[in-house]
Amino acid sequence: MLTASHNEASAHGWRGAIALAALGVVYGDIGTSPLYALRECLNPDHGVPLTPDAVLGLLSLIFWALTLVVTVKYIVFVLRADHDGEGGIMALQALARQGIAGQASHPWMLRLIAGMGLTGAAMFYGDSLITPAISVLSAVEGLNVATPLFNAYVLPLTLAILVALFAAQRLGTGAVGKVFGPIMLLWFATLAWLGVQHIADDPRVLQALNPMWAVQFLASHPAQSLAVLGSVFLAVTGGEALYADMGHFGARAIRQAWFFVALPGLVLNYFGQGALVLSDPTAIDNPFFRMVPAWGVIPMVILSALATVIASQAVISGAYSLTAQAMRMGYLPRLRIVQTSGQAMGQIYMPAVNWLLAIGVVALVLSFKNSSALSAAYGIAVSVTMVTTTVLAALVALRVWRWNAVLVIMGAAVLLGIDTLFLAANSLKIAEGGWLPLAVAAVVLVLFTTWSRGRSLVHELAMAGRIEMRPFVQSLLADAPHRVKGTAVFLTAEPEFVPHALLHNLKHNQVMHQRNIVLQVVGVDSPRVDSAHRFDVADLGADFWQVTMRHGFMETPDVPEMMKVLSYQRGIPLETMTTTYFVSRETVATGHLKRMMLARQALFAWMHRNSSRSSDYFHLPPNRVVEFGRRPQGE
Repeated sequence: MLTASHNEASAHGWRGAIALAALGVVYGDIGTSPLYALRECLNPDHGVPLTPDAVLGLLSLIFWALTLVVTVKYIVFVLRADHDGEGGIMALQALARQGIAGQASHPWMLRLIAGMGLTGAAMFYGDSLITPAISVLSAVEGLNVATPLFNAYVLPLTLAILVALFAAQRLGTGAVGKVFGPIMLLWFATLAWLGVQHIADDPRVLQALNPMWAVQFLASHPAQSLAVLGSVFLAVTGGEALYADMGHFGARAIRQAWFFVALPGLVLNYFGQGALVLSDPTAIDNPFFRMVPAWGVIPMVILSALATVIASQAVISGAYSLTAQAMRMGYLPRLRIVQTSGQAMGQIYMPAVNWLLAIGVVALVLSFKNSSALSAAYGIAVSVTMVTTTVLAALVALRVWRWNAVLVIMGAAVLLGIDTLFLAANSLKIAEGGWLPLAVAAVVLVLFTTWSRGRSLVHELAMAGRIEMRPFVQSLLADAPHRVKGTAVFLTAEPEFVPHALLHNLKHNQVMHQRNIVLQVVGVDSPRVDSAHRFDVADLGADFWQVTMRHGFMETPDVPEMMKVLSYQRGIPLETMTTTYFVSRETVATGHLKRMMLARQALFAWMHRNSSRSSDYFHLPPNRVVEFGRRPQGE
């Protein structure tokens, strides 16, 4: 009995630790929204008179947005859509595609799903630029509440924090991540404490829990409603992170952190800000920091800066993960990936992505100069992603879970109506800065589609004049070349045909290794691949093997490590020090791919030239790699 109680206590402790970690990573973005969300809702530029009824209506809109969008949609519904335990828009896209696989009568659905998944992913990059900029800026702007003398230092201090944040990325997030949870727990506790202090002074703000205040506000201010909803949406940005980070913490921990810590802290703080504004209308310039006692402003700025750095870190790490997923699914060229942890596979650093984001974020801060101006650019990208998430999740509920069609359509219609309303509201801000994340997303979409289409055309050209593998091996039995000791591994996209590198090695060196493996490495739609389904192996005779090696989009394709598993599982005699890897590298020039516009051909050729070598991507040992170049013939 004692042992059972001890084990149960240990299990509860472990789940609590996971929930705490989830609090630190998942809720950084949405957790820092109180810094600016209600302030922007109360912005006089909306043309809404500052009356008690208006304040209660705005608070009700924020509360019910958190309830319907975050709690109902993401926490209750979308978190059920785990793809082998993983979440995120790309995982949801793969799950939806599986749900309609084999339905030849609806091929347009596959194209629609792929398009929505890529659009949602592209929009994330726009959000990745704005979140660090607006979060850190809004935190440092709290210094102005302490004294206007700090005004000249807000911009330089913000830039210094952001540059330090991006510079520290190469060190990895493992060590820093251990303190994320406790800091965010302190942050949400402080949010709740500040809120309770002011709610006690004016408890009538609790009336905002009644949704009729939200309905009444929208009915009383029809001309201003869309503009106001664009600001209300700031309170739910970061909701996508709940689903994207599910693979790291699990749905249970994310739900626990939301219901027991994040949601109470957010609601109490927003209502506390509302109570302050009701008692002191001049506090609308910065209601969050006006809640703080004079002695606590500087400590609160420091805590806010830490919280916003954590929020930014989560978005930056998400950009790395999304880029890696897009690479493995064939939408981006190979980029350098640095594994920053020997234990956590998901902890990676991508220098190219990091510094592109850093340049973009710094440019945003210098261009917009304050968080109020940046709020105009914030929201449109997230709202588009939320629309695609609702549609894809509904498809999964219909095709994969086989839920009642009427209930799914009714529920999806309600959620999609809310998403569409917020999308329309954020569309009003396009001219004021909302165009920026849309432009970023458009560029990313062009890169996605250009690379995917270009690789497809290059593959078609490479197939011309290929020699089938089995007849080739049979011909070696009749006219055997000289064999040398060791194993040769030829990486190829088509193991049924003789790899270009094998033909060149035979032609120029006139030798063949004692053992030869024609290896195809395939990324699949699943996050991870079970070891039992990792390999397909065909023995072609003459010490030739044809191998297909699979990896999930959340796995690192480390070929040497997987070759050790292959040797152990299938009994192929392999020795690390006597294995040589042969790869081909194509040279693509503008004009070779006739079925692409010249501009896209030039873009594809540039992407191809700047992609990392396959030997780096597959973690091949540099001293055991032989690379042959080739140029595909034009059509």
